[in-house]
Amino acid sequence: MTIDLTEKRILITAGAAGIGRLMAERMDQAGARVFVCDVDEAGLDNLKSIRPGIGCIKADVSDRDQIDAFFDAGLKFLGGLDVMVNNAGIAGPTAPVEDIDPDDFERVLSINVTGQFLCTRLAVPELKKSGGGSIINLSSAAGKFAFPLRTPYSASKWGVIGFTKSLAAELGEFNIRVNAILPGAVAGDRIERVISAKAEARGVSYEKMLAEYTSIASMNRLIPPDDIVDMALFLASDLCGTLSGQALSVDGDLQTLK
Repeated sequence: MTIDLTEKRILITAGAAGIGRLMAERMDQAGARVFVCDVDEAGLDNLKSIRPGIGCIKADVSDRDQIDAFFDAGLKFLGGLDVMVNNAGIAGPTAPVEDIDPDDFERVLSINVTGQFLCTRLAVPELKKSGGGSIINLSSAAGKFAFPLRTPYSASKWGVIGFTKSLAAELGEFNIRVNAILPGAVAGDRIERVISAKAEARGVSYEKMLAEYTSIASMNRLIPPDDIVDMALFLASDLCGTLSGQALSVDGDLQTLK
């Protein structure tokens, strides 16, 4: 099925690389007007060179002034807003809880949770002006399972679920849908770093840790990034209908996390 996003005006955080970059490119291909932010200036320059129709600005989602600038530039570029994609997030430390630096814990929450709040509080008035729209929050399988040695990340992703469901209840009367996507272990550089860190923390090989990651899902494999992007395109589209307040797993049927 081809999803048509013609005339949709979309903001995406962390859109210079990874899943966010793929979302921006695919939504642009689907006919949307897209504006992204990221802390990776080189990545933004590369995106603009390949996709000149996508607007870009450097911004850290944990910095209120930079988010204000992101919205000022983005709304001027788009002329309004129909979809907000809160994609930005960091993995944070992998360690026993007693060894985690409080500053590292706070940094994870400031990006993964507070960053979504800072963007959403500015997005909602614009979505109301548009007569409704869609907010898509990126959570994680770590937002529904215990995740040993990853307490900052897991706490943040559980927080995204509560944020999502509360927003959906608050904004439904304004025809604003709010949903969360919960990726499993998505193939790519990021999961390789996470698996390497966890293997080191447990004193096992990368290969053994990778086998554990894939064995805990019924489909026994890492998730292709396109699977996450396909879900985001659906949630951004009018096909989504009245789907709201949902935590949507794209994880190959994970049974637990290790």
